[in-house]
Amino acid sequence: MTNKLSLYLSGAVQEMKKVTWPTKNETKNYTLLVIGISLAVAAFLGALDFIFNWALSIIIN
Repeated sequence: MTNKLSLYLSGAVQEMKKVTWPTKNETKNYTLLVIGISLAVAAFLGALDFIFNWALSIIIN
């Protein structure tokens, strides 16, 4: 059991050494992209909610 665990962890460490990590600038750009898209989707859904609420209030009244 211990041998399997050490073999697994050894393999995991070897794979982590193969990973190409993003640069600081890439990480910043991707973070800003995710935040921008999230805000755009939130604004779109908020506008859609406002329109449906307005239309439903017209139908009900």
